[in-house]
Amino acid sequence: MATSILSKIGSFRLGPTVLCLQQTRTTINKHYNPKFKKERKGKVLKVELPDFNEDVNKLSPEKIRQKMKERGLLPPRAWMERPFYISATGGVFEPYIPPEGDGKASLVSPARAKQAVQLLEKKSKSMMAIRKIKSFDEEFDSSEFTSIAQNIYIKAHESLANNDKKALRVYVTEKAYPEFRHNSHLKTIHWKFLDSLEPPRVVHARCTDVVTKENIFGQITVRFHTRQQLAVYDRFGRLIHGSEILAKDVLEYIVFEKHLSNLYGTWRIHDKIIPDWAPPKEPSKLTRIEVVPEVVETAVEAAEEATAAK
Repeated sequence: MATSILSKIGSFRLGPTVLCLQQTRTTINKHYNPKFKKERKGKVLKVELPDFNEDVNKLSPEKIRQKMKERGLLPPRAWMERPFYISATGGVFEPYIPPEGDGKASLVSPARAKQAVQLLEKKSKSMMAIRKIKSFDEEFDSSEFTSIAQNIYIKAHESLANNDKKALRVYVTEKAYPEFRHNSHLKTIHWKFLDSLEPPRVVHARCTDVVTKENIFGQITVRFHTRQQLAVYDRFGRLIHGSEILAKDVLEYIVFEKHLSNLYGTWRIHDKIIPDWAPPKEPSKLTRIEVVPEVVETAVEAAEEATAAK
């Protein structure tokens, strides 16, 4: 009996030691730092999602109005409204008609004297338009505007030559931009303003309203008689128009436009008036693929080849 008890005690001592640990409960959804508990709570927003499976047709108008007020929605309109902004007009209103032979005809000729009298009769409308422009821009002066217009003219052509589209939009209107960029793709333009043969002058001015009486646009036509150099190269580097050596005298009538009702409106190039009596432009030297003529084999050559083969 004693031996059996001792054997049991010995076996107990040689067996593995069992540790009884007390179970503890921990929360894993709490932050280890209780600071800024309120701020962390504010980061989570409980959004009540609408029931997308709900049939709106079965709801009464009062119930629909109640749900829309809860969500902060306005009732839909039966028509569509899209706001649009008119920053430039679509053309030239009452365009200036240049006198025939301007820049070449003598001042003493009877035709030129008759044209001068007609211009004096139309000058009253231009004076009224300039007075209208001064009501919006008190610092406007037609004599000082010519130097500003010439600077805009030079900057616009330099932006076109440098292929700077962003700068070009500052100096030309939305109507003139595609006309400036027309047929200039994959071409290199070298343009240089040399000097003015005659000082630029204002020859025409008009004002008009668009859509409403308060939305007023102003247009001023400036006469430029300058000396310029122009050379246009195609994508292969071949000269297709003009020359970088020869300078030409250029007589142009440029229309400048400004949105007078806009406080931040600026004068920009809008259009160019080409008179009917102006000489036609020189055609450009277009680049074409040279066609290789097909070799036509004669009967004699065919006979010689046949004998050589035998």
